[in-house]
Amino acid sequence: MQDIPERQIRAAYDDHTIRIYQAYNDEIADAALARGTFVSPTFSMTRMTWIKPSFLWMMYRAGWGHKDPGQRRILAIDISREGFDWALAHSCPSHPGSSMSAEDWAKLKAASPVRIQWDPERDLHLQPLQYRAIQIGVGGRAVSLYVEQWIQKITDITDLAHTIQSLVGSGQLDEAQARLPVERVYPQSALSE
Repeated sequence: MQDIPERQIRAAYDDHTIRIYQAYNDEIADAALARGTFVSPTFSMTRMTWIKPSFLWMMYRAGWGHKDPGQRRILAIDISREGFDWALAHSCPSHPGSSMSAEDWAKLKAASPVRIQWDPERDLHLQPLQYRAIQIGVGGRAVSLYVEQWIQKITDITDLAHTIQSLVGSGQLDEAQARLPVERVYPQSALSE
């Protein structure tokens, strides 16, 4: 197997959009699917919302949509690549560097509406891998951009998640693998860290 860098964005994308994932309760999911974007007040415009380009990391986080009622609906959200790149360019790490002072960290956070966090990528059994998947926390003015400009399409993929989980559970790993979204290396020129 080819060596994969510890930190590398992998996603399903085309020339115009990149697919990210989020999990929500029925009320938020139904409203978003009906309107083609997230709708306040069911969706909070004041809280940081975390988007994930990795399908399997989302399955780990949401327990295939069975973890709790607040994450029972898995949504695939196609956003503009321009928006995704803007988020990367206006980001800072979710935790301060070891040599960073508290004052410098406070300034960096105040100037960055987006947080970046790297967590272990997951395999079909949702076990951690040696390399990491990116999570992107969209907050402040970036939430409005995400909801009002970046989102191009929202698809409910809860049934797909349950199907893949069932295939994994019955040992049909090749078939489960074949149903996964094709995620390839995403150009990271806009990543600030």
